[in-house]
Amino acid sequence: MDLRDPSLYINRELSNIEFNRRVLHETQAEHPLLELVKFLAIFHSNMDEFFMVRVSGLKQQFKLGLTTTSPDGLLPREQLANIHRTLTQLFAESNVIWREQLYPKLAETNIHVLRYEELTKSQRNKLRLYFEREIFPVLTPFASDPSRPFPHISNLSLNLAVQVRNPKTGELHFARVKVPPPLPRLVPLKRFDPDQLSTPAVQKFVWSEEIIAANLDRLFSGMEIVAAYPFRVTRNSDMELQEEEADDLLLMMEDNLRQRHFGTVVRLEIDESMPTEVRNILISNLEVDSYDVYTTNGPLGLSSLWELHRLDRPDLKDRPFTPSTPPPLQNVRGSIFSVLRQRDILLHHPYDSFAPVVNLLEVAADDPDVLAIKTTLYRVGGNPPVVEALKKARLNNKQVAAVVELKARFDEETNIHWAQELESVGVHVAYGLIGLKTHCKVTLIVRREREGIRRYVHLSSGNYNSTTARLYTDFGFMSHDETLADDASDLFNFLTGYSRQESFRKFLVAPVSIRPRLLEFIRRETELGPNGRIIIKCNSLVDGEFIRNLYKASQAGVKIDLIIRGVCGLRPGIKGISDNIQVMSIVGRFLEHSRIYYFHNDGSPSLYMGSADIMPRNLDRRVEVLFPIEDPAMQSHIMENVLAVSLRDTAKSHILQSDGRYIPRRYLLDGDGPLFSSQAWFLSQKDSPPADYF
Repeated sequence: MDLRDPSLYINRELSNIEFNRRVLHETQAEHPLLELVKFLAIFHSNMDEFFMVRVSGLKQQFKLGLTTTSPDGLLPREQLANIHRTLTQLFAESNVIWREQLYPKLAETNIHVLRYEELTKSQRNKLRLYFEREIFPVLTPFASDPSRPFPHISNLSLNLAVQVRNPKTGELHFARVKVPPPLPRLVPLKRFDPDQLSTPAVQKFVWSEEIIAANLDRLFSGMEIVAAYPFRVTRNSDMELQEEEADDLLLMMEDNLRQRHFGTVVRLEIDESMPTEVRNILISNLEVDSYDVYTTNGPLGLSSLWELHRLDRPDLKDRPFTPSTPPPLQNVRGSIFSVLRQRDILLHHPYDSFAPVVNLLEVAADDPDVLAIKTTLYRVGGNPPVVEALKKARLNNKQVAAVVELKARFDEETNIHWAQELESVGVHVAYGLIGLKTHCKVTLIVRREREGIRRYVHLSSGNYNSTTARLYTDFGFMSHDETLADDASDLFNFLTGYSRQESFRKFLVAPVSIRPRLLEFIRRETELGPNGRIIIKCNSLVDGEFIRNLYKASQAGVKIDLIIRGVCGLRPGIKGISDNIQVMSIVGRFLEHSRIYYFHNDGSPSLYMGSADIMPRNLDRRVEVLFPIEDPAMQSHIMENVLAVSLRDTAKSHILQSDGRYIPRRYLLDGDGPLFSSQAWFLSQKDSPPADYF
C-alpha cells in the first residue's frame, strides 16, 4: 500500500478538536468541583484560539480558491464543513455540561450563578445603583443606520444586539452595546445582598451582560427597549509578518498587534433566542457565512469561568503540593556551581521545583566570577523572576544577552515589554532570525574559575516561566559538560551574529539536523526489525515524512509507543501498516508538555529531550534544540521512572483508534481493578527520590 495514501492519515484540525474533546471530558472525571469548572474554561479558551488561528487559516485558503489538500485528502472547504459539524455537537455538549451538571453542583456548594430574573427586588435595586455608578459611565451605545455605519466589533468581546422602538413612529432600530472588558464577567452580589454579609460562606454572582441588559433604559432614553441578545465575535488573529521588509522588527510587531484587532471575522456566537432579522443584521455587516454562526442556549464565552476557579475555596480545588528539590541541591555548601561541577542535574517539573533554575540565574547574577549569561526567552509570563535576574546581572556589570522571541503567538505584547525592559538596563537583546521562530530553551553561563574559564548550561523542554512550571510537565537539565557548552556557544553565535553554523557536536538543532538525525534513528530501529524499540513523547505528531517512516518501522516489526498529548496525524492499528504502533494521550491535572525521544539501538540507547515536536513548523521553520541524555543511570531513570510509568497510565490515558477516535484506556481493560494515574504517581514520589540519585 502506498504510504502516502490519504486514508492512512488523520486530519490535523479534527485531531485538534479530538484533543479538546478529551479536555472537555475531564469535566466528567474525578476532580474537585472547581477543577471541573477549570477544564470547561480551558476547553472554551482553546476553542477561541483554534478559531483565531487554525480556522482562520483554512478560511483564507478557501477564499483564495486554493485546492491543495491536507495529507488526509480533504480540501479546505471540506475541512471547514467537518469542523462546523463536529463543533456544533461539541459546543452543545459543553452547554449541557454547564447547565445540567456544573451549575447545579456549584449551587449545592453555595456558589450560585444566578440569572437576573432570579434576583430579589432589593438586589435589583442595588444592582441598579452599581450600574449607575460603575458601568453606565463606560458604556457607549452604537446605533446602526444610514448615517452611522455598523460599529467595529472587537475580537472576543461580549456584546448586546439591542432592538429599540421609537414610541412615536413605531420604527424598530438596531444598536450594539459592548460589555466593558474591565468589568468582571461574573459580578459578585456580596456587597448588594445583606443576607450574604451574614452568611459569607454563600457566594452569589450574576452575569454582567444581564445587568446591562436590564438597565438599557438609561442608555436609550425615550425609546422602548424591545429586547437585547448577547453575541460574541472571533477574528483572525494569526499575523502574517513580512520580516524581510522590516527596518525594525519590534516596531513592526507593535504595528501588527494593533492590526490584529481588525482581522476578518471567523466565528459569530449568538444566543438561540435571537430572531432572524437581528441575526441577519449581524451576518450581513460582519460578512460571515452561515457555517461561521454558532448558536447556544447558555452563556457565551465560558472561558470566563476562570473567575470562579480563582475563588478562595480550597475544599473545591486540587490539594496543593510543594515541588521537591533534588537531593544534590538540598543544603548546598557553596554555590550551585560547586554541585554542577560534580554531577549533572535533571529536573522533572512540576514535581521538581523550578526554583533551582531561578536560583542558578540569581546566583550567576551576583557571583563576581560569572562573566556572561546568555539565554533564550519564548514565553516568560507576567512577572518573571528570570527577567529580574538578567537585569540584576547586567547591573552587576556582567555581559548579558537575551534572544527574545517577539513572534510567540499571543505573547507578543508581553515579550515586547520584557525586551524593552531588558534593553533599558543594557542587556543585549536579539529577536532571533528572519523567517524562523526561536523556540529552543537554552541558557549558557560563563564563569572564571581557578582552572580557567568554565561554562554551565541549562537546557529544557519548557519555557523560563515560573508560573507554567507548576502547571506543565517538562524536563530541565543542568550540566557543565564542555561539549554541550561548545554547542550552546555556537548556537548563540548563530542566533545573535552572522554565524552560519550547520553542524553541532551533541545538539540536534532545527532547521538543520533534527529532521535528518531523528529519521536516521527511526531507520536504524527499522533495520533491527522486531528487536527495535521506539518511544516518543511529545505534544504533536503531524509531519508526513516522519509518519511514513514510523509506518515502515512498524511493518518491519519494531514496537513503537507514541505518547502524543494533542494532535496526531498517524493512524495506529492498521493491519500490515501500523499494527505495531500504539498512540496514547494523557490529559490530567497537569498539561503534558515534555518531549522525549527514545531509540533502543540494540541496547545502546539514544535518548534526547528538548523543545521540538514532530511538526513541519518545528522541524523546518523554528530554531529548536534536542539535547542528549548520555549517562546510563539517568537514561535508565527516564526509561523506567518516566516513560514506563506514563505507558502504565490507565486513569488519565486515552488510546487512539484507527478510525481517529480516542477511547479512555480504562474502558479497554479486563476486570475492575484499580486504575493507575502516572501524574498521581509522580506526585507521590516527589518526597522520596531514588537514594543514589543516579
